[in-house]
Order: sequence, then structure tokens, then C-alpha cells
Amino acid sequence: MRWEGNRQSDNVEDRRAGGGGGGFGFGGKSIGIGTIVIALLAWGVFGINPLTTIGVLGGAGSQVSQPAPGQAPPANDQAAAFVSTVLASTEDAWTQIFRQGGAQYREPRLVLFRGATRTACGMGQSAMGPFYCPADQTVYLDMEFFETLQRQLNAPGEFARAYVIAHEVGHHVQTLLGTTGKVDSLRGRVSERENNALSVRMELQADCFAGIWANKSQQAKNWLEQGDLESAMNAAARIGDDHLQRQQTGMVRPDTFTHGSSAQRQRWFAQGFKTGSVQACDTFNAQSL
Repeated sequence: MRWEGNRQSDNVEDRRAGGGGGGFGFGGKSIGIGTIVIALLAWGVFGINPLTTIGVLGGAGSQVSQPAPGQAPPANDQAAAFVSTVLASTEDAWTQIFRQGGAQYREPRLVLFRGATRTACGMGQSAMGPFYCPADQTVYLDMEFFETLQRQLNAPGEFARAYVIAHEVGHHVQTLLGTTGKVDSLRGRVSERENNALSVRMELQADCFAGIWANKSQQAKNWLEQGDLESAMNAAARIGDDHLQRQQTGMVRPDTFTHGSSAQRQRWFAQGFKTGSVQACDTFNAQSL
């Protein structure tokens, strides 16, 4: 992926030096979140902030005071430069798409942190993996997750990492389009199985939106190299619910899926990349996922 030399976003905030709220370890007793995080890691590592979905740490929609804004990442931080460059490319792609639709794109922020940080959705923990908080329209990323992606999930490659960021930005697009609000309004009024099914459709649409970003950014920058698309597709497969469940328990329970199977995640990312169309990413009306 030839990303060096491209524009970097000004919407990246670096809280890594400040810590942001204390470390986290499995087995912690705080509101039982250790058990919840372990379950989330077993069933998928991307997606809407689990604090928003599950309503832990004070209940759904609870507001948490924000820390003082962090600084911009150091100019010589290569990893942060990569994240800033990918975020900028999502800004360019979605600004163009929204403008073509007669709307204005509101850019999200992206916060780099270590361990834990306060968010408008509750205390964010690195153990959750990257997540998006609709309440403050911010993507949160502990970049150590990229090492997890490569070593534990066997999904190496810069474009796999870029896919992670684009997927979270996809959740931001869902917020701007009103999809997140509509789905959240149904939570608590449907069964757990129906709730899981809604989450799957949300996640697959975010995968499709990541594919749209890949389409538009490639058209604009021609920055993909041989093997890049394959690395993103491999990442999509590695974090499919069926693959993760089979690894963790040796069993697959489709009724508990919250992100979609490996094949579904690959299919919807490919759908977005092939079409470059928001309309083609309507997972909620698709008869077959």
C-alpha cells in the first residue's frame, strides 16, 4: 500500500502519553466488564462501541465527562502517520459521496490511546478493540490492536489495518445517515436473537462502507499494491463470528452472531469495493446476507 506522501488528517488526537483512565486486565471486578470483554473478543473485535450496545457502565446513553483534548501525534511517528493518512482518505471519499448526494459530510475524530480512555459512551478499553462512539462521533484506537491483528488473528498487512479504520468510519457514516439511531430505537424492544440479527446487519453494512472507501480511495490515489485486497479480505474472514467461535469453543452458534460470518463479511466488503455505491450496501433490506 503506497500511502506515504499523501495528505494526513487534522482530526487525529493523541492521548497515548496521558494514559486516559487506568489500565485494564482480564478478571477485573469493575461492573463485570471483564466477562463482557472476553465474550466480545470471542465473538468479534470490530464494531459499535460495546458500551453503547450493551449499556454497561451506568446504562445505555450515559454521558461521561471528557478529558482535556490530547495533542496531535508526533510528526516522526510512522504508525500515527499511517492512521492519519488513512483517516484523511476516508474524509476525501465520504466528502465526495455526500456532496454527490446533496449533503455535507461531517468528519469524525480519531483518538489514539493506550489502555483506557474516557469517551461520551463510557470508559473505553483497549481490550475492546477499535470502536466508534456515536455520542461524540469519534473512533477510538489503541494501535497495539494492529499487533493482535497480525500475530493472534493472523491478518497481517497495512491494508488490513486500513480496513479496520475504514470499518469504524463506516459506523460514523451510519450515524450521519440516521441508521444507528433507528437501530438503537429498536434495542430493548426485540428479543436477544433479533437484537443480534440487527447487529449483524449493522456490522456488514459497515464492512460494505469500508469497501466503498477502498473503491474511491483506489480511484483517487491508485495506492493499492499486489496482495492488498487479499489482506483486507483475509482480515474480514479472520474476524467472522463463525471463525472466532470455532477457534474459541470448537462450536458455531449462528443465533449468537453479532458481526456476521467470515463469508458474509468478505461478501459485503467486496460488494462495496465492486460497486462503490451506498445503495448497494443496504444490508437491512437484503433477503440474503
